[in-house]
Amino acid sequence: MNLIVLSAGFVFGLALVGFLYQWLGARRDRLRFTGDGRWVDIGGGRRLYLIEKGTAGQGHTVIFESGIAATNLNWFLIQQAVSRFTATASYDRGGLGWSSPCRSARTPANIASELHAMLERAGIRPPYVLVGHSFGGLVMRRFALSYPDEVASLVLVDPMRCDEWPPANPSRQAEVDLGNRLSGYAIPIARVGLARLAVTSLLRRSGRTSRVLAGAGGHGARHVLGRVREEIGKMPREVWPVVAAHWSRPDFYAGMRHHVKSVPDSVREMQDAEPIRSIPVLVLTPDKSKPLSDDCLRKIGENVRQVIVPQSGHWIHLDQPDRVIDSVRTVVEAACSQPLAVTT
Repeated sequence: MNLIVLSAGFVFGLALVGFLYQWLGARRDRLRFTGDGRWVDIGGGRRLYLIEKGTAGQGHTVIFESGIAATNLNWFLIQQAVSRFTATASYDRGGLGWSSPCRSARTPANIASELHAMLERAGIRPPYVLVGHSFGGLVMRRFALSYPDEVASLVLVDPMRCDEWPPANPSRQAEVDLGNRLSGYAIPIARVGLARLAVTSLLRRSGRTSRVLAGAGGHGARHVLGRVREEIGKMPREVWPVVAAHWSRPDFYAGMRHHVKSVPDSVREMQDAEPIRSIPVLVLTPDKSKPLSDDCLRKIGENVRQVIVPQSGHWIHLDQPDRVIDSVRTVVEAACSQPLAVTT
């Protein structure tokens, strides 16, 4: 009996230490890493974290939208370069990064509405050049359909293909279910500081501690650690500590879970969406993927051009950032040569 009590007390003590370690670390991270941006109140107790760079010499602002579990940091190098020739804005969607927890399903329509509210309240006026990666491509398509008078053009970086995901492709429902479960498992792990310990070890030390923790956590923990390693490895070292801070927070995994859970609803919303009228769209497709068919391109819009980017995978903007920067520059220059009449 005494042994059971001692064991329970030891476990409780470890959990308490873990909670304190996580709370102090999260507080320090917020103080250290959020100085470059600002929070924009979009109503209903929701605040989105916004990063602005550059000056709109000819009135066009480039808006960046990240993939399904990514934050504004995915655009760090691209935004830095693009801001040298025009104004730019990147942000964290509700539930991710430094933004407030999400209060609605993470579907393109809901997110596009929140993005529009943020831009309005932040005083970032149209016309916009929209740049979206993967799931972010669906969000930018929906934004252009909802607010066409405010959009000059789009650049879709290997946009998510609805026909590859459930319910259009039921065979991949297991992947959605797995992502949902793993995100759920990670929430309590992050609350007691184990996620923070693992990612800190991965970035700042030999990585031995992270491997031990991942091994003890089973397949789910190994999957999460591999996902962190893959994403961070493609990004500049200066943002690694901030990425680690995001992946250490239980709220981040809760937001990720909401995004993954909403994949079927996002597919239902966008697979039969009307094509974008008139607005030019540039689609960047990696050479490691099958090019989009003419039929798929017509479903995206009436004026769509596809470019195959060599030596790149799904994260073209991380594999070949210069190609993405050049594409955005070309689109901005073309948009500036054809002024857009914006209704106010």
